[in-house]
Amino acid sequence: MTLLHIAVLAPFLFALLVPFLFKYLRKIHTGWFVMIVPLVLFIYFVSYLPTTSDGHTVMKRFEWVPSLGINFDLYVDGLSLLFALLITGIGTLVILYSIYYLAGKKERLNHFYVYILLFMGAMLGVVLSDNIIVLYVFWEVTSISSALLISYWYTKDASVYGAQKSMYVTVFGGLTMLGGFSLLYVMAETFSIREMIAGSDIIMNHELFLPAMILVLVGAFTKSAQFPFHIWLPDAMEAPTPVSAYLHSATMVKAGIYLVARMTPVFGGGAEWFWIITSFGIFTMLWGGISALRQKDLKAILAFSTISQLGMIMSLLGAGSAAFYYMDGDNALYTTAILAAVFHLINHATFKGSLFMVAGIIDHETGTRDIRKLGGLMTIMPISATLSVIGLAAMAGLPPFNGFLSKELFFTGIMNVVQYDMWNGDTIGFILPVIAWIASIFTFTYSAIIFFRTFRGKFKPDMLPVKKVHEAPIGMLISPIILVLAVLVISIFPNMLAYTVIEPAMMSILPGILSEGSSFYVDIYHWHGINLELTMTIGVVIIGTILYMTMDKWSKLGIYQKEQDIITTVYDYGYDALIKGSQLITRAQMTGMLRDYLVYMLIFIVGLMTYTMFRFEGFHFSMENASDIDLFMYVILATLSVTIILLPKVNNRMTAIILAGFVGFLVAFIFTVFRAPDLALTQLMVETVSVILFMAVFYHLPNLTKDNIAPLTKSINIVVAGMSGLMVTFVSISAFTYGQMTPFEAISQYFIENSKSLGGGYNMVNVILVDFRGLDTMLELLVLGIAALGVISLIKLRVGESDDV
Repeated sequence: MTLLHIAVLAPFLFALLVPFLFKYLRKIHTGWFVMIVPLVLFIYFVSYLPTTSDGHTVMKRFEWVPSLGINFDLYVDGLSLLFALLITGIGTLVILYSIYYLAGKKERLNHFYVYILLFMGAMLGVVLSDNIIVLYVFWEVTSISSALLISYWYTKDASVYGAQKSMYVTVFGGLTMLGGFSLLYVMAETFSIREMIAGSDIIMNHELFLPAMILVLVGAFTKSAQFPFHIWLPDAMEAPTPVSAYLHSATMVKAGIYLVARMTPVFGGGAEWFWIITSFGIFTMLWGGISALRQKDLKAILAFSTISQLGMIMSLLGAGSAAFYYMDGDNALYTTAILAAVFHLINHATFKGSLFMVAGIIDHETGTRDIRKLGGLMTIMPISATLSVIGLAAMAGLPPFNGFLSKELFFTGIMNVVQYDMWNGDTIGFILPVIAWIASIFTFTYSAIIFFRTFRGKFKPDMLPVKKVHEAPIGMLISPIILVLAVLVISIFPNMLAYTVIEPAMMSILPGILSEGSSFYVDIYHWHGINLELTMTIGVVIIGTILYMTMDKWSKLGIYQKEQDIITTVYDYGYDALIKGSQLITRAQMTGMLRDYLVYMLIFIVGLMTYTMFRFEGFHFSMENASDIDLFMYVILATLSVTIILLPKVNNRMTAIILAGFVGFLVAFIFTVFRAPDLALTQLMVETVSVILFMAVFYHLPNLTKDNIAPLTKSINIVVAGMSGLMVTFVSISAFTYGQMTPFEAISQYFIENSKSLGGGYNMVNVILVDFRGLDTMLELLVLGIAALGVISLIKLRVGESDDV
């Protein structure tokens, strides 16, 4: 295992130490120890910058399940390194911020830091994994750990609701994405992303291309909160502010952005990829902007603004993917969109992270985030106000801040679509710049609302839960100050990251189009002259200002009063319907009667087997190779049949026990006659133990009286029992004769030939269970282990004295 593998696993390993640090070093905030992990990792990943800047990549392999092609392969290029730096760099600042934000003695800091380390490690695994199966494993860990972070304050119903919604949406997307990955494997015959990119021509021309692409995009859209899967993100704001600043501005929501960027060389060049990503992205930008205007909570406004900004980045990736279709054209026409996407990805992490932290500071110091109760905080919290105005100006796209630079590139990249002479980009593509411009107006407007409604106006101390409002302690301000300084530095020196971070990431998204020595280069500057982009920005400022100045009028509209997203309403109705439907089915199934359970299971099994045998012509009958049966076997089988028929008629408990044991011993005798000693021995042991147990609890057994069973129920019992018996008979006969009727060799021959050589044992049953079906056995043991944990939890459960037992 290499140092790079250790770097990815380091957060998981350190998470094991957090409970002990919290327990035995209570005088020191646990966060000081935890912060060392992302800080060291950030320094480590910085050391890769010279490698990626020179156009080189690093691949480290660790075999996991090589027989299935599943290896823990890590790949460092410009794109993965950019995300690794964001994950660890922003992670360091978030943990520093949380040390002061979560300083209360009642906070469960051991839980918080374990969860955040799990999330950090999972995110590193997502962006660095070359194997899509390993990527999927880390992907789902991000969903689980983020849900744990969102529900950190689990006593609040809103926190639990937000965590559940994020789990349902993102895990659904993850499972869908796994289906897409499976189709990719069918097409490319590899799990390696590098090899898929190399064989993208085969994938593009495959009949499964479109289904695989859609399934992968569903996973990306759910993670990055694209419409209509965006509904989980606003409710996730119930998490502590450090979680919001980390998960929903720089990491988790960027996982979907990363996946689209990484898969662009695989699916790019297709009209479906271009239009789906660009259209959904630009509409998400507009929808998020409109929704943000209706919010009254600071974090809710920032949440919908994040949705809008993610849509903006997604639309740029879609627009830039056209470069794969028209590789011989003007690079700048297509790759400007990719440049804007990468640049704004960095800028968004800086200003949005700082804004979330300031929102947390305001909540921490005033006791509320409701803009209707806030106002006049500029003189009371001048540092927070300064940080906010810079971050908001950058988000609104005002010069000279970094958000202005990436927004101008965004306008250029989207307007270039009109010049695309393929896929109707030159006809209906004109709609995209119009929507982008309107969405930018909304961005400016809600940025103005946040600042002026929070820091300007009249101070309202009577409406605040905290009576003595003051500026936050310096420890809580350090992290947002560093992020705002990053905003300013990038604004002053926009090309500082051009060749070390931005261009290598672009080369990873557009391999073969942008490469080392390419004629295209990154050159970001403020003044482009009087052009259409600048005119659009001026229009955004003018109309956005008018919208803010007239807010008292349009805020009285009904749409402004409805804060909840309409898609959330649909989700809630659907969720309630799902719960009621499941309860209805459960009441129908879980009757408490063993007979009903058997009927349900047997009907399903019989139906499935019947369909399978007819669908695949599985029924075969031939007695050609059947051996002769001695007369005494007919006597034994007749005795067995009579005993089984009489057993339900017996009313005496002792007689019933004897007859049941007699049936079992007869079956063991039949196994012995047919030379199956293992089965006979197992049957004898089971029957002996069963008879002993029945005798041990003899006096506690119920009386065997005849129940008054309805005729319909008796008829159903007879039909189901008969169908089950016929099914077993037909399957047994077909299994016996299948090899005679078809050219296929029975699978049993494989076990006969390989049990010793591959499994190292002569007992085929044991070898099959332990070796050939080892994974199944492991999962069965996992189920038993989970059940054991559940039993232990029930035993340890302590019920309060006031609770009903």
